Amino acid sequence: MGFSDNFFNRVEKKTKVDKDTILSLAKELQENDLKNENTLRSVIQKLSAMTGKPVSEEQENKIINAVIQDKVPKDMDKMF
Repeated sequence: MGFSDNFFNRVEKKTKVDKDTILSLAKELQENDLKNENTLRSVIQKLSAMTGKPVSEEQENKIINAVIQDKVPKDMDKMF
């Protein structure tokens, strides 16, 4: 799945995270098991630090459960 520069510009505007950082994180995700709770916690914490938006333990648990149970929207472009 390829993303347009427009997509990255919208994400950067909303999150203050640049395209290179996003691609680096995406590569890390591809190289790890997304159904692994420790991997997901690590990614969530990195995203929280990058965006400066704190994620509570309750929110983290909800995100992890959604990912593990395949309840994440498939159309990422609509999220931004």
